[in-house]
Amino acid sequence: MRGNATVLRRVSLAIHEGEHVAILGPNGSGKSTLVKAITRELYPVADCEEDVTFRFEGRETWDVFSLRSSLGVVSPDLQLQYTRGVSGHDVVLSGFFSSIGLFHHHVTPEMEERAQNIMKSLDIDRLAGRPMDTLSTGEARRFLIGRALVHGPRTLILDEPTNSLDLSALHTFRKLVRDVARSGVGIIMVTHALHDIIPEISRVILMKEGRITMDGRKEDVLTDRNLQDLFRVPVRVRPENGYYYASGY
Repeated sequence: MRGNATVLRRVSLAIHEGEHVAILGPNGSGKSTLVKAITRELYPVADCEEDVTFRFEGRETWDVFSLRSSLGVVSPDLQLQYTRGVSGHDVVLSGFFSSIGLFHHHVTPEMEERAQNIMKSLDIDRLAGRPMDTLSTGEARRFLIGRALVHGPRTLILDEPTNSLDLSALHTFRKLVRDVARSGVGIIMVTHALHDIIPEISRVILMKEGRITMDGRKEDVLTDRNLQDLFRVPVRVRPENGYYYASGY
């Protein structure tokens, strides 16, 4: 719950390590709250009539920092926290410490080398000295991806990752995420936009009004009827080169 509002209700979900999954739903369906439940920024409210269980790597008890070191997260909320003058370089290094920028953290030479390599691979090393609030949305998003990947997570969670990206930045972002998926890192793509679902994603979960309404193979889930029911508008779904696009609304 958030305040007095029930955001998620009776959600049951299992995602395997290395799996590529999309969670698709309209705004307000509870997708971002589900992400925060996974990363333990929010916790479920216990109900004496229902089982509330969260398992990570098969265990129900673990150190939350161990969980977060296995995950990389890119989200609009995170990007908003970098409005002050933190350099792109420090943003990437902060991924080692799950912090917003660097304070009194001890950065080892190995960490610095890893950060430099990540920034080169994302083609943002030339921008490393610039503050985040002077970068374009697409450039800043790449630094957040670097932050999410620098500590070698097993799963990357992308929450509404293409918001505010123009066509050029969207093209670059898609390529980056596809490269990450092919490297063996699991992808959890949380979005309301059908075109965010990269070809490597094989499983799609639909969310509506705080519940999971469908979970299955991408080809079975992304149909005209299912998306019409989900978004409550007439939709025609068209696959093209591994992507899916919606029209007709």
